[in-house]
Order: sequence, then C-alpha cells, then structure tokens
Amino acid sequence: MGKQRVDPAHIELDDLPGHHIRRLQQIAVALFLQETEPFGLTPVQYAALKGVASAPGVDQRTLARMIGLDTSTTGGVLDRLEARGLLQRNASPEDRRVRLPTLTREGRELLERVTPAMLRAQRRILEPLPATERKQFLRMLRKLVETNNALSRAPSEA
Repeated sequence: MGKQRVDPAHIELDDLPGHHIRRLQQIAVALFLQETEPFGLTPVQYAALKGVASAPGVDQRTLARMIGLDTSTTGGVLDRLEARGLLQRNASPEDRRVRLPTLTREGRELLERVTPAMLRAQRRILEPLPATERKQFLRMLRKLVETNNALSRAPSEA
C-alpha cells in the first residue's frame, strides 16, 4: 500500500494544532517578558531558578530533566544566572565532577519579587477563556505534554 499524496494547497495552517501551539508559545513568552521586564528574566531562566529553589541539592542533569531542557542549554542558562549573582555552583561532596547549583540570597529575593509578575502573565494567557474552561484547558494541555513527553528532544521528569 503506497503513501497517500497530500496537496499542500489543501492544508490550512488554521487547522494545524502545531501551528497554534507555536503561536501560543510566542504569545506566552511575550506576555511573560512584558510582565517581568523590570527583572530581566526569560521564562527559561525563571524555570531554572524555580527548579533550583524547589529541589535543593539538585544536579544540573536532573534540573535539565525537571524543566524539560537539554543539558547544554541548561548549562548556558545557569552560566548566565551565575554571572548575575543569582546562583552559584559548587562541586558535589560525593562527586567533585558534578556541580550543584544553589540560589544566592539575591536569587531567592529575585524569585520572590518576580513571582507576582509571572503569575500575572499566566493569568493573561488564560484570560480569553471563560473561567469555567481554564482548568479544562490546562488539564488537556498537561495530557498532551505528558503523553508526548518521550518524543521531546529534552523529555522532562515530573
């Protein structure tokens, strides 16, 4: 049985979920940056700070899996946060080759100060939906992400 030919002229971008997901991600980043502009954090930097705060003693590889990034990207993100004095990395007592990121006082304070702005961005993303549909949308979004997690270039660990 041969592959069915598809005429690209008959495909509408508006009918493609991937197109809408990509656009929503662009919008989510724009809203995050608008709300958090005074703090100079990207969504990925926020995720790294939050991950380190939530899992003290986490190593970089585990942190990368927690936040759904590849290890080299995570290393670069941590480099930038460390250069800003928001975290420091020290050798693990068990394995001197492993570096463990920890938040500095400045990092903890920034995380506390940026949280209300981050939450405003999250509310703005969902604002167009009726309140009754927001939890349902998040449930469906989680299901899509969790079910397809293994297909990611950087699968996360919940």
